Amino acid sequence: MAEASIHEAVEAKHTGGDELLQLVSFNIGDEEFGVDILQVQEINRMLEVTRVPNAPEYVDGVINLRGKVIPIIDLRRRFGMDRKEHDKHTRIVVVELSGKVVGFVVDAVREVLRIPRGVTEPPPDIAGGKKDEYITGVGKLEDRLLILLDLEKVLGAVAEAA
Repeated sequence: MAEASIHEAVEAKHTGGDELLQLVSFNIGDEEFGVDILQVQEINRMLEVTRVPNAPEYVDGVINLRGKVIPIIDLRRRFGMDRKEHDKHTRIVVVELSGKVVGFVVDAVREVLRIPRGVTEPPPDIAGGKKDEYITGVGKLEDRLLILLDLEKVLGAVAEAA
């Protein structure tokens, strides 16, 4: 525990006291989302997906990635958006969460970002004072907003529904 504190203090000193978040950003529709780069194992072009009977509508199916069968979740459908035909920009973001490897289909991957934690705010209350359960915060960049996702909660909700 002390080792982590020392590392955090050194990191804070180098970043002017503001921890840097390293994120992979991607688009779903017109919105830009970000996830912790440490959760991302790889980013792949769209692969052949095998449908799974009786799966929830947001589970596209499974893929075989170098001998491992990985479930594929369409984030558009997970967030209640209309399905979109896959194109040359569509990607599968493969992440490891709680020891499980899962692929999330996104419209396009944008970039890897390093932003100070100080430019993020907690998620705003949605209608009725309820917070969106998948959002950990909102990053205020120069010309855009970046929605920070908690993929553990997205996956947890998927696991409960399955």
